Amino acid sequence: MDLKEVMATNLRRIRHVKKMTQEELADSAGLSVRYVGAIERADVSASVTVLGRIAEALGVEATDLIKRTTPHAHRAR
Repeated sequence: MDLKEVMATNLRRIRHVKKMTQEELADSAGLSVRYVGAIERADVSASVTVLGRIAEALGVEATDLIKRTTPHAHRAR
């Protein structure tokens, strides 16, 4: 899973835990609902600035959005 997908999964999970709709998150972060949806689908990569705005709107650290929740298996080269 690449970092864009990790962020999509974490964003969706955290938003649901906070009981926020995409519309509420978008409004709070100053983003469009379509853009928030695209980030949650991993269709687009969010900039560091947008990552910060989303984290602030959710009341979490930006690192919480990009932290892998499962151990990352290292592949032999």
